[in-house]
Amino acid sequence: MSDTEYHRLLGMGKSAFEELENHLEERSYEGRQYRHVPDYRRGVERGTTLIDGTVVRGFPKVPRTLVLSEGIPEWFDDYPGERVAVEEKLNGYNVRVVRLDGERLAFSRSGMICPFTTRILERLVDLEALFEQYPEAMVCGEMIGPENPYTAHDYPEVDSLAFRAFDWRNRLSGEPLPVEIRRERYETFDVPQTRLFGQFEVDEAATEIRRIIEELDADGREGVIMKSPDGTAQLKYTTSAANQGDLAYAFSLPFDYGQPFMFRRLIREGFQSIEWDESDAVARERAHELGEAILLSMRETIDTVADGDAVGERHTVRASPETVDVLLEHLDGQGLTIEIEADRREDGDRVCTFLKRTQSTTDKTRNYLDGHIVKE
Repeated sequence: MSDTEYHRLLGMGKSAFEELENHLEERSYEGRQYRHVPDYRRGVERGTTLIDGTVVRGFPKVPRTLVLSEGIPEWFDDYPGERVAVEEKLNGYNVRVVRLDGERLAFSRSGMICPFTTRILERLVDLEALFEQYPEAMVCGEMIGPENPYTAHDYPEVDSLAFRAFDWRNRLSGEPLPVEIRRERYETFDVPQTRLFGQFEVDEAATEIRRIIEELDADGREGVIMKSPDGTAQLKYTTSAANQGDLAYAFSLPFDYGQPFMFRRLIREGFQSIEWDESDAVARERAHELGEAILLSMRETIDTVADGDAVGERHTVRASPETVDVLLEHLDGQGLTIEIEADRREDGDRVCTFLKRTQSTTDKTRNYLDGHIVKE
C-alpha cells in the first residue's frame, strides 16, 4: 500500500503524514515489515502500527485525576445525568490483539509486535470465534501475573500469567464499544475481563470510588478506570499501595528511573492524603510507609552492588522452549543486557529466570561507593 493510502487510513493530510513518517520506527516480525509510532505525534496515538497495507490503532492515553471529588464531575461534564462505569485497573502490561490475514498478532503499548505475547496468548485465551465473527476487532487487555517478562506483580488468583480484557476497539478507526456491549460480547466468547465494580451517577461516583479504592489498597491492588457509558471518556485513579510500590521499584533502580516518574507518585500521595482528610497520625503513618518504600529499596540496591552483584529487573517466564527463545531474542534485539539466572524444564515448559541489567544504576552506585565526588 502506498503512503498516500496510509495517510487516508489515518484520517490525515499527505503533508502531515510525511512529517509523521520522520518519527516512525521500522521493525520486522518473522519476515513481515512494519512501522509504528513510538510516541504521540500529529494527533496519532502512540503504538499505532502500519502493517500489511492496514492500520492497527494505538491505545489512547488515559488521563488521571488527583482529586476524585473534583476530577470526576469535571472530566465527565459532557455526560450530565449519566452513570460512570468503574472497572479495576490492573498492574501488568498492555497488549492489543488483532487478526491479520488469518494470523493473530499481539502488539505492545508502543506498537511493536511482541513474539512472546503473540505465542503465549494461545494457551491463555481462545479468541478464534471472536475474530471469526468480528474480524475488525482489536482486543485490548492486560497481561498480569508473577511469571511476566515485562511487569511482574503478584495476584492471588494468578499462578503464572493471565490475560484480562479491558476494552474492545475497531482496529482501523480506534473507536471503542460501549461498556455494556463490550462486556456482554466478551462474556459471550468466554474472554476473561477486568472486574466491574458497578456504574454510579457522576455526582455520587467519588464517594463510591473512594470506598472501592480503600478496599483495593488494603489488598495491595492497583486502582480503577472510570469510563463513560459509550467508552469514549476514561479517567484513572490509583491506590496508595500502587504509588508506594512504584516508588520502591524506582528507588531500587534510582539512576534508571527519572525524577518525573518518582515526583508524580509523591504528588499523588500528597493529594490523596488531603482528600482523604487524614488526621496527623494517619498522615505520619503514610509518610513512614513512603519513607520505607524509598529508603529501604535503595539501601538494598546499594548493598547488592557493594557485594559485587549486578542489579536490574528480574523476571521469570514459563512457556514452550521456542517461546522463551524468541522472547530472549526480542529483548536482546532491543539492546537489553540479559543474564540468565535459572533455567529448567517443567512439564514440557521452559521456566527461565533472567535479569535485565540496568547498567546506569549499577555503574553509578559502584562509582559512588568507590569515592566518586558528586558535584551539585
